[in-house]
Amino acid sequence: MAAEEDAAGRPPGNTKDGVLAAVGPRLRELRRGHGMTLAELAERTGINESTLSRLEGGTRKPTLELLLPLAEVHAVPLDELVGAPRTGDPRIHLRPVTRDGLTYVPLSRPGGVQAHKLLIPPGPDTEPALRTHEGFEWLYVLAGRLRLILGERTLVLKPGEAAEFDTHVPHWLGPDDDRTVELLVLFGHQGERAHLRARQGPERGPAEGRT
Repeated sequence: MAAEEDAAGRPPGNTKDGVLAAVGPRLRELRRGHGMTLAELAERTGINESTLSRLEGGTRKPTLELLLPLAEVHAVPLDELVGAPRTGDPRIHLRPVTRDGLTYVPLSRPGGVQAHKLLIPPGPDTEPALRTHEGFEWLYVLAGRLRLILGERTLVLKPGEAAEFDTHVPHWLGPDDDRTVELLVLFGHQGERAHLRARQGPERGPAEGRT
């Protein structure tokens, strides 16, 4: 049976009250999908745990002041965070996220494996800082030359070349020359958290033996 409509002929989920009521469960799903606790989210957004809990439970009305930092932390557009009704426009409006000089362009919706276009500009000629995190990563070089350090190995990938690796292995990504490198990157929630949260190390480093 079709859902009842309001006086303006809109389904309940498309009314203002319906849209606002759906924000809490969506926030909870995003937080859990990223493997975050309320305490961690409170630390990153500056919103206290009690307010976050009431937002997710639907007892606190979402406001722009609360939603903006949450949209930034979860790296989702504000209209997607609140589930605003679609306008019928089939185009995907990509909203880049910039962290420590790196630009991430989301190519997929939150949930499951995340796809991003990643732009890494050249940086200071200092020692790269390798790091690790949970998950597995796949990347494809679109433009430029990528220098990929995996443990004690250093690889240089050109446009059209791809790599996949376990992110428990210490790793670093950066341009191999003075040009910005563009990548297509796929990773799960843990990888997305690590990329968008952690401070990037310097973009370049002294040459090592290459494979």
